[in-house]
Amino acid sequence: MALTDTACRNAKPGDRPRKLADEKGLYLLVNTAGKYWRWDYRFAGKRKTMALGVYPEVGLAKARSELARARELLAAGQDPMGARRVEKRRIAVSAANSFEAVAREWHKSRLPRWAKVTAEKALTQMEADLFPQIGLRPVAEVTPPELLAMLRKVEARGAAYTAGRLREICGQVFRYAIATGRATYNPAADLIGALVTPGVKHRPALTNRREFGQFLRDLRDYQSADILTKLATRLALLTLVRSQELRFVRWEEFDIEVREWRVPPGRMKVGKTLNQAHIVPLSVQVLATLEELWPLTGHGSRVFPSANGDDGVMSENTIGRMLIRMGYQGRQTLHGFRASARSLLSERGWSVAALERQLDHAERSKVVAAYARSEHLEERRRMMDDWGALVEALEAGDNVVPLGRTA
Repeated sequence: MALTDTACRNAKPGDRPRKLADEKGLYLLVNTAGKYWRWDYRFAGKRKTMALGVYPEVGLAKARSELARARELLAAGQDPMGARRVEKRRIAVSAANSFEAVAREWHKSRLPRWAKVTAEKALTQMEADLFPQIGLRPVAEVTPPELLAMLRKVEARGAAYTAGRLREICGQVFRYAIATGRATYNPAADLIGALVTPGVKHRPALTNRREFGQFLRDLRDYQSADILTKLATRLALLTLVRSQELRFVRWEEFDIEVREWRVPPGRMKVGKTLNQAHIVPLSVQVLATLEELWPLTGHGSRVFPSANGDDGVMSENTIGRMLIRMGYQGRQTLHGFRASARSLLSERGWSVAALERQLDHAERSKVVAAYARSEHLEERRRMMDDWGALVEALEAGDNVVPLGRTA
């Protein structure tokens, strides 16, 4: 007599395990630990017992469906339990070779060469846009049209730059998959030129000497920001480093005797590809700023530690928010200090090569880049001294400023 749902639900364990028989060899094993679907069969002359699920998670109808599938395999000359093990292995291998699994493995391999903020941004972008769409797909089966459709969705929300960046990330993931033997083809390579090319986004910057001088005086006189934020801003505009190079700086990176700040390669855009520290010459104005900073944070390793008291650093938005409160939204940003200096120093006769090296801009040839970074160091020392003197003069409102390049 076949089982019913009611009989399964009402079955109670006794002193010993008992079997409630259903049709075609299926039975419910009831004991004090629970209720289990089982099926006894013979294969290659051996008696075997196959587990078909736990009641009530697997109901009577589902258990019968699983039994029917197992009986079909047996009728075809296959061991149902052996076939199940093979399928589990296939699923496990497929999961290990999914786009998400390979992408996370690639991301982990990049961590030693990436700055923390770069690694976090890449992972956030993948988790937001790539994994929900193609994360479960075997990496070797992702096609160009599938990839393009996903990136077009990112474009459609007005994020053309992010779509382009995601295509680059996908390309690197597929190349990693090829190198590790899990794919033979990079579909992202076929999408070059298929996406909208975003326009160059220029950071707001004051490049007029009179306006920049007014900004310096406004910063000096601004009373609504804490002293650490103001000093961080001053150090940024005197050294022309990027946000993450500034925020993550440690006191040990400064060599006051030789007047150098050696920014580690991992915190830079270009230097990390050369595995070279970026040398920032320290003007007397920078040394004065560091002297003001020392009593505030010199007791720790971080120059700009997090206000939370952990090993974190100043938020990337701290300086930006202050500039907005000062009334410079859309006119001046932290990154814009670099453009301001580039324009003003160029007017004063400093070479493009020295400016490019100081701003840590890319050189196509790594050999040329490594040589040029050293070659222009002495010129950059003089240039940064000139920049410090110019900032000081403009801040004071002097009508007469230093001459600029003298050698």
